[in-house]
Amino acid sequence: MKTIAALQAAVTAAALFDGEPSDAELDAIDRELPVILADVELLDAQIMTIGRTPTELDERRIRRARRRVLAARRDLANLTIAAATDATVSGGAA
Repeated sequence: MKTIAALQAAVTAAALFDGEPSDAELDAIDRELPVILADVELLDAQIMTIGRTPTELDERRIRRARRRVLAARRDLANLTIAAATDATVSGGAA
């Protein structure tokens, strides 16, 4: 019977990867944080109604949370479009 063993260098990640997010990844998380928080708020509102009939207050809370999610996603999309536009526009006169 042969023993199968992996070589440590072949299995682990490259030596350049230190396990921490890069600055670009942290910036992306910061930009997306309002969307993440809005999604969490919506999930919290929905979880509160599991196993029971939602009251009028619950329905309002869920509706407001959905609007916050949509607004956060809209703002992120507009920010992304604006950043892409700024990157493609040359600043000088021809």
